[in-house]
Amino acid sequence: MSAAIVAAPAMAQNQAANPATQAVPQSANDVESVDEIIVTAQFRSQNLQDTPLAISAFSAASLEARGQTSVTEIAQQAPNVTLNNQGASFGPSLAASIRGVGQFDFNPALEPGVGFYVDDVYYATLTGSIVDLLDLDRVEILRGPQGTLAGKNSIGGAIKLYSLLPQGSNTGYISATYGQRNRLDLRGSFDARLAENLAMRLAGVTKRQDGYVDRIDYGCAFPTSGVPRVLSAGSDCVIDKQGEVNYQAVRGSLRWEGTPGLDVVLSGDFTSENRTGAPGVLTDLNFTGNFARVSDLPSTFNFQNFVVPEGGYYTYATFNSPARALGPFAVTELNVPNRVKYKGGGASLNLTYELSDTMSVKSITAYRGYTTSFGSDDDGSPLGFATTLNDLDFWSVSQELRLNGSIGADNAFEYTVGGFYQDQKSTTSVTTQVGFAPVPLGFTAINEPVDASTEAVFAQGTWHASDKLNITGGIRYTNERKDYTFFRFQKDGSFSPLVSGTNGQTSTFSGDNVDYRVAIDYRWSDEFMTYAQFSTGFKGGGVNPRPQSSAQVVSFDPETLTSWELGFKSDLFDRKLRLNASAFYSKYKDLIVTLNTCPPNLAPIQPCFVPANSGTADIKGFEVEATLRPVDGLTIDGAVSYVDFQYKSLSALAIVSGITLNDQPVNTPEWKYSFGIQYDLPLGGDWELSPRFDGAYQSEIFSRANNLPRNRIDGYFLANGRVTLNNSDSDLGFTFEVRNLFNKYYYAGIFDIANGFVSATPARPREWAITVRKGF
Repeated sequence: MSAAIVAAPAMAQNQAANPATQAVPQSANDVESVDEIIVTAQFRSQNLQDTPLAISAFSAASLEARGQTSVTEIAQQAPNVTLNNQGASFGPSLAASIRGVGQFDFNPALEPGVGFYVDDVYYATLTGSIVDLLDLDRVEILRGPQGTLAGKNSIGGAIKLYSLLPQGSNTGYISATYGQRNRLDLRGSFDARLAENLAMRLAGVTKRQDGYVDRIDYGCAFPTSGVPRVLSAGSDCVIDKQGEVNYQAVRGSLRWEGTPGLDVVLSGDFTSENRTGAPGVLTDLNFTGNFARVSDLPSTFNFQNFVVPEGGYYTYATFNSPARALGPFAVTELNVPNRVKYKGGGASLNLTYELSDTMSVKSITAYRGYTTSFGSDDDGSPLGFATTLNDLDFWSVSQELRLNGSIGADNAFEYTVGGFYQDQKSTTSVTTQVGFAPVPLGFTAINEPVDASTEAVFAQGTWHASDKLNITGGIRYTNERKDYTFFRFQKDGSFSPLVSGTNGQTSTFSGDNVDYRVAIDYRWSDEFMTYAQFSTGFKGGGVNPRPQSSAQVVSFDPETLTSWELGFKSDLFDRKLRLNASAFYSKYKDLIVTLNTCPPNLAPIQPCFVPANSGTADIKGFEVEATLRPVDGLTIDGAVSYVDFQYKSLSALAIVSGITLNDQPVNTPEWKYSFGIQYDLPLGGDWELSPRFDGAYQSEIFSRANNLPRNRIDGYFLANGRVTLNNSDSDLGFTFEVRNLFNKYYYAGIFDIANGFVSATPARPREWAITVRKGF
């Protein structure tokens, strides 16, 4: 790989790069300066260095240089950004936060805290947002509230992925990867001219890999324990493995440019997953309340025997709950699969029409939908006290219309006005074994629908007061409504007053919000620009989507964020050094937190998972990003960030749940840093060797809003290494890579639902892979 791929141009949405170059980037040892990056964060093409807000932008080539193929991996080099795959209890969902603001609950009736977009189409739920970085032009990560243009739920920021558009170039590529634990990836794309004004592009990927955490049959491994064996276990006592990869995706697009000024792009995509669940190992016990009588259990089921020490890649979870009475506990039979199944996709129609030299209109019409099912065994033991089967169905339709234009001499005033509408429906079916209660509580929530709609209008304008000074202002009005219907039955279809009090109950939430943005930027020289901005954002409110009793059918208000930001952007030393920095201070109100511990009036005996407004907080911090090219062939990039979160007040519910003023937000490291070093060495004979090393560190995080020691994940440093060999024609490349180079054992997440069990997800160990890529 050449140095150019580290910061290669991320072209504007209607200027996709040549697919052949995209396949195997060309050599650029003669390029001494950092490349220009074009972004569309303000709905118009701008140089990254001219955009007055904090953005991390990555071209497809820079992602390839790091070997990144999943959206979660880009957070490693993005300051104050956290993107994680969720644990087994959350299915195929994304945990996302920026600057301490985000969402981690997969329930589709709850709103994200970071807006997620692919080709300007909004992905409304965390489930379905873990996408492969397939055939991309660029990624833009906007930090801070983006309420004016991105809209609702971009309160922490926004992540925007842009695909390569058809060019009619009759070019493409194919790549194959083989690696540890039978990893086999195939990916490729093809761009073709179908007619004079019609082009198409087709891309696909398939990824398979064996799991890395063994699911052990405890009765087989310890035959004298008295624990029954699982018949499906082999001679090695392994039932199966967790952490498997089995992912396929395809994306296609047609582009028609038959009328002058009109650009029409019709796109569609489909994704399928069918794999074992994310790893989950029992790490701690929290036997309080009903579990205070855990000593009454037969000695056969001493849960301490099932705790997996740090460093272990195994679990004793069976995903089976035979009906039985054990001491003071009653367990209802429930067997769930150790599988995650997902099928989803969508289609969009993007039309851009140039009305004149100074005015254009854009229409984005989209449909998205998915269905997924996944089982989890949250107690991590052969007993099966806490097993759950989730089935989710979701669809949404959206329409966005924008008018871009400029008026005045030399386009002195540029503006965007528009509107947005979205209608969506989620249906949730959950079968749960609540084995930690003194009476049988296994119940089923059958096809609980939530209908939601959002309407918004927005406007933003920029006045170019001089050739150095720009002033930007924007406003957005949003109205939302959600209708809920609840069903509760016992697993056998009967009713129980403990869980069926909400059966047939309905509830509605509606509200509106106004967001603002004001920014001013001043270019002191060609090399240096400063900016200041004030912006707001909000996350939608709603009604508790998991009530276990009528008392838990409670609503919560939207949360809001008001932020002030100062920053500079610079290209120094003849553009050999790019240095960008930002500092921010935010006022966070009505924080929405899912509480696992509730007062007696909400949870006299039933479990409790209630979203509630927990209080107010102040957030401050900074980010620095740099790219340096000191000599031809050598590129060094890095980033560092800091966030300080401080609760200022707490609600009564938050206090009861155990949250204190000193607690930190979920999955938010105080410090992050990353760096990458790459050197491109010409070998002669038309070949170039490019070794690269990447390192990333994050400080400790907590997995629950009340920061208990058992929910802490210690800070860790990860390293990745790659060596790539490319030919001078840039159509053939070979790569050897090692991820998690030092084989660091750490937890990607911890799940503690206050039911007595704490489970963790061990992250992937060291893995090697070899890739061959051919362009044509």
